[in-house]
Amino acid sequence: MSDTLTIRSDGALDFLSLGALVHRLDPGNVPFRKATQCAIHVSGGEFNCAANLSDCFQMRTGIASAMVDYPIGDLIAERVRAMGVTPFYKHFTHDGARGPNMATVYSDRGHGVRGPVVFYNRSNEAAAQLKPGDFNWPGIFGAGVRWFHSGGIFASLSETTAELVIEAMQAAKVSGAVVSFDLNYREKLWNAAGGGHPRALAVLRRIVRHVDVLVGNEEDLQKGLGIPGPEVAATSTLDPSAFFGMIDRVVGDYPHIKVVATTLREVHSTNRHRWSAVAWISGQRYVAPTCDLDVHDRVGGGDAFASGLFYGLLTGESPEQSVKLGWAHGALATTFPGDTTMATLDQVKSLAKGGSARIQR
Repeated sequence: MSDTLTIRSDGALDFLSLGALVHRLDPGNVPFRKATQCAIHVSGGEFNCAANLSDCFQMRTGIASAMVDYPIGDLIAERVRAMGVTPFYKHFTHDGARGPNMATVYSDRGHGVRGPVVFYNRSNEAAAQLKPGDFNWPGIFGAGVRWFHSGGIFASLSETTAELVIEAMQAAKVSGAVVSFDLNYREKLWNAAGGGHPRALAVLRRIVRHVDVLVGNEEDLQKGLGIPGPEVAATSTLDPSAFFGMIDRVVGDYPHIKVVATTLREVHSTNRHRWSAVAWISGQRYVAPTCDLDVHDRVGGGDAFASGLFYGLLTGESPEQSVKLGWAHGALATTFPGDTTMATLDQVKSLAKGGSARIQR
């Protein structure tokens, strides 16, 4: 088996995601118990990558997801259009009272020594009702898709969403698309769906058998795949050696994987982080530069890293440059409110080359 990632050169879409679309209520750094107003951000771990690749990197992207025909659905659909992402929706009708619903994520940013707080209302979520057979994968992939992506957040929602991820990955493989997956382990979601950690291990191990490119930090690898590693809660450093040791175990267990990547984040306070990234690509190790971040909103930083990395690989950049592009885009994303990018490609490339915050005239 070749250890080189093979990416088709053409297709109607450069990138297609499968995942849940959600809206995040953000009161800034005010705790919800004292909040009087919130910004609304359209999000979803899988959608964020498609939106970033479209808006910043000018790629042709799509999202396969659930859509409810009510005002919150309209708000979300408008934002999908605004980011230039082609939708493939399974439509649901709201009953006026109980749903089904587009999920709500609540997230205050914290400040200083007070960390961010995230919780959910995913009751009667339309995306959790998605199942195999809901999308015409032969038609979608038949038009040409270069890269397919999904993640552990969507897989956690129900038994049927996990099966849908596998169905889509199998169709993507038949069509010749690269398949990527972000483990994005969320304990609250796996517990809420039933089965908890044992179910998460079983589901994610099945899914990863179909994956070419795996994204996940140390905690994701430990809890999502059962890979031994250091006690994550006890350390927060930028030393990549522990992560590379875990990668050796991952590719030993899943030798078909061509790329494993993650961000490295040393948190000094909610608003001050040291930031880097690492990747294992076709047997070689790559480490991004390190920089200090003044964080405005950390939500979506990991998705922004993945987006920049995917862009580099899709456009034929070297592995080293691809990692730098991911690192730079992830760093820039933390300076904006919301879950999706507001960066330009020029900004990303400038920072990847060693640019600074000097004024641009």
